Amino acid sequence: MNSSTRVLAFVMAGGQGNRLQPLTCYRAKPAVPFGGSYRIIDFVLSNLVHSGVTSIYILTQYKAQPIIDHVHRGWTRRVSGRHNFIQVVPAQMQIGMDWYRGTADSVYQNLNLVQQLSPDVVLIFGADHIYKMNIGQMVEFHQDSRAKATVACLPVPRAEGSAFGIMDVDERGRVKEFIEKPRDPPAMPGNPDQCLVSMGNYAFEPKTLTEVLHDMVANPGTQHDFGRDIIPALTRAGVTYAYDFSQNRIPGTSAGVEQAYWRDVGTLDAFYDANLDLKDVEPRLNLFNWKWPILTVNYNDPPAKFVFDDAGRRGEALQSIVSAGCILAGGRAKDSVLGRNVFLDTGSDVYESIIMDNVHIGCRARIRRAIIDKNVHIAPDTTVGYNSETDRQRYHISESGIVIVPKAPETPETRERDL
Repeated sequence: MNSSTRVLAFVMAGGQGNRLQPLTCYRAKPAVPFGGSYRIIDFVLSNLVHSGVTSIYILTQYKAQPIIDHVHRGWTRRVSGRHNFIQVVPAQMQIGMDWYRGTADSVYQNLNLVQQLSPDVVLIFGADHIYKMNIGQMVEFHQDSRAKATVACLPVPRAEGSAFGIMDVDERGRVKEFIEKPRDPPAMPGNPDQCLVSMGNYAFEPKTLTEVLHDMVANPGTQHDFGRDIIPALTRAGVTYAYDFSQNRIPGTSAGVEQAYWRDVGTLDAFYDANLDLKDVEPRLNLFNWKWPILTVNYNDPPAKFVFDDAGRRGEALQSIVSAGCILAGGRAKDSVLGRNVFLDTGSDVYESIIMDNVHIGCRARIRRAIIDKNVHIAPDTTVGYNSETDRQRYHISESGIVIVPKAPETPETRERDL
């Protein structure tokens, strides 16, 4: 990306995340903890900052306070200068008395921010996906193609394409048609076994974006959504291009390694699977790439500690992520992700589970295929994930049988750990 190109990014962080309930009972989806040390929103913000995009507005609406707190603590001071900022913009009813009626309406109601900066390119990116991406390469493609709109797309096997919205493109990447869940997905040019799925990330020429948003508002039949209204309208006009995400390269990786990893963690099962993707010896998404790290809030947590209990049992973790502040005092974790300040008491066993911050697992408790949200205290000898009928009476169960234990209220102690 040319250093003289002025890019403004809007990050869509207002989604309710109904399919992630109960994890989104107290927070918007982008604020849900992920990978032990992060929040979901950290991935898009890290990609933008590493790519040199440092004019960023985060648009919020639903239960935004956790996002506001997180961005204030970990992001607002990462960039500085007249055109370098990361700011949260709550719904303000700048135009009329309506809350945001869709993703496109949220940008329409903040078009004054585009006018103030006068950028060359406007990015519209979601805040609820897990991936690494050099966004500057997408901007270069957008400008080299002389596109008015560019959609980031992920190649998937055609046999799986009927579950998605598919971009039918020509040899130059121009989108000929957007087809929602087709029975016979059109193939990518030169690759008959693959088709292109929209990732929900967009680049726009500012004047075109402004005009199409005004046209949307003038049409009472629209749904005020980028995927349903804006992109189809610009596709019919012949000015939309598809950027092939599989061609994206980030520093610190070799060809064929970690490329095209992108996960929409909009369901409990997808969220669970994406977390456990991180724990393998050769993970599909590598958190240990120091040339493209995922940035987040820095807490003053002590190092993790593994100790023997009074009976001589050793705390241990196998094929697992163990975050700072954890103490495994004779407890055991396998194939799991442990968040900050998790305590595994003597004889406890955690298997194929996601344990979020400040959770205490009591003596001899057994946890299997579960997601335990923040601040929960699991009593001694409790079992979670071993009896579906009992679990269903006490907790939420996902479609694939993952047990979700909801977040417990903060205490003075857990609040202090998050400051």
